Amino acid sequence: MREKHPATLLAAALILCFAFGTVQGQDVPRITKDELKAKLGSPDLVLLDVRIGGDWKASELKLPGAIRPDLEKPAKEWAAGLPKDKEIVLYCA
Repeated sequence: MREKHPATLLAAALILCFAFGTVQGQDVPRITKDELKAKLGSPDLVLLDVRIGGDWKASELKLPGAIRPDLEKPAKEWAAGLPKDKEIVLYCA
């Protein structure tokens, strides 16, 4: 199997997903793949892979530095541990 370059993974697989662009009635800012690519590796960025278990396990495409919260738990629980002073980007692909 060929190793894939992170930029290729980003360009090929990144689809940012937010349920209808709102959370609790508020607009959720979106970020383009190019904007995210420029921020990868920044200590001010928290990148969350929020794909469901089967999709996540089956995929060879994972962005470097992304973490995957325990999606079996309510979002309120795992989100409470996220830093408040960082930019948080959720993605699913």
